[in-house]
Amino acid sequence: MAKKPVKEKAKLGSREKTLLKMKIRANRKKPRFKRQELWAQAMLKDSWRKPKGRHSKMRKQERGRGRVPKPGYGSPAALRGLDKQGFVLVRVFNPKDVERINPQKEKAVIASTVGRKKRLEILKRAEEKGIAVANA
Repeated sequence: MAKKPVKEKAKLGSREKTLLKMKIRANRKKPRFKRQELWAQAMLKDSWRKPKGRHSKMRKQERGRGRVPKPGYGSPAALRGLDKQGFVLVRVFNPKDVERINPQKEKAVIASTVGRKKRLEILKRAEEKGIAVANA
């Protein structure tokens, strides 16, 4: 049986660690914001759109009509842009970009436009430097 890889965590201060735990706990309670009339029309995609319309019950926030995103659902400003482990995600396009990453606080994300040959070079360089790659 193969060993499960251990997830590394970013080097955060005690305040950031508690905020990260609070953010993870809050995200469990956060509802999935669904588009107005999604259930009624098959052609609508499940991507949030602001409810508009003069008589819209969802815009008026009537009970039972679905939740609407508000500032209160946001994460703490100190953690905005971080992943679950507390890393800042940095897009990487070539092996030189890997050199600029701080392995304690940042994690690499290989851009979707990068081909296989360069992707393998980036992964090799990241492994040498001890840098985590989100989409390896």
